[in-house]
Amino acid sequence: MVEKTENHDRRIDYVEFNVADIAAAKAFYGSAFGWRFTDYGPNYCEFDDGRLKGGFSDFGPVRPGGGPLVVVYASDLEEVLTSVERAGGTICRPITDFPGGRRFHFLDRDGYELAVWAAA
Repeated sequence: MVEKTENHDRRIDYVEFNVADIAAAKAFYGSAFGWRFTDYGPNYCEFDDGRLKGGFSDFGPVRPGGGPLVVVYASDLEEVLTSVERAGGTICRPITDFPGGRRFHFLDRDGYELAVWAAA
């Protein structure tokens, strides 16, 4: 993920799909849509459709019928985490580091899981 500016703050920035086979997902989306890919180890691959970036991972369960992880960017990760909690969200994965930044996951009031990330 690239460094973001203030105009990206609190906007949808990334979408992740949990997949059973990353190589198969790359083959499908590359063939069907011409997406480009960057591998970050054996368990994660970023895709680029030319407008939006996202990722394929095998870290979580496959969600048949939909359910990609929507990722929001934040200039101040701790401030947004506090804002999510104050709004009634539940933190389901605390702030953790990853190559390029930090992130946390939360459940909204209806149980939808989203993530928020900030550049390193």
